[in-house]
Amino acid sequence: MADNVIVADEGADLSRRKFLTNATIATAAVGAVFVAVPFVESWTPSERARALGAPTELDVSKIDPGQMTIITWRRQPIYVVRRTPEMVQHLQGHDGDLKDPGSKNSDQPAYATNVLRARKAEYLVLIGTCTHLGCLPKQRFEAASAEMGPSWPGGFFCPCHGSRFDLSGRVFNGSPASVNLRVPPYEYPNENTLRVGADEKGTA
Repeated sequence: MADNVIVADEGADLSRRKFLTNATIATAAVGAVFVAVPFVESWTPSERARALGAPTELDVSKIDPGQMTIITWRRQPIYVVRRTPEMVQHLQGHDGDLKDPGSKNSDQPAYATNVLRARKAEYLVLIGTCTHLGCLPKQRFEAASAEMGPSWPGGFFCPCHGSRFDLSGRVFNGSPASVNLRVPPYEYPNENTLRVGADEKGTA
């Protein structure tokens, strides 16, 4: 009888050991998964990192000619305009009406210090805050509109204090803003992708 009791106890002991061993392995496996998840997530920029300046990308092929889209970089609105040939043509002939037609006193990368204020004539990239007090200029792309007058070449109008900018973001005489709209650093890693916040100098 005693022998039978001992065997039964050893069997129970063995079952408990197997259960504890399996439970330990399972717990370790689950723990490994939870450790791995933050590690994998750390490979991609966080929202905070993007807000602090990680580059932002846009597929510019999805913008219709003559239209504008807005993306965010460093918590700032970035205006991206796909200019038509007519819009580009309207950049000529009003230099005398501008405060800084050559963008000599305005803020832009060297590759945007030109009449187009852009790497490509087709795409205008601007920081969409007025250089007067930071309001958001509205698009007024139609030339010679009834609202803006017969000499208006198309551009932007700030509703807060009346600053006016052309289709390169250059400020008109008589505007409270003293300098042109700012151009952020940007590049085209391929034909259809715009990357704001990085260029040949690196990440801004």
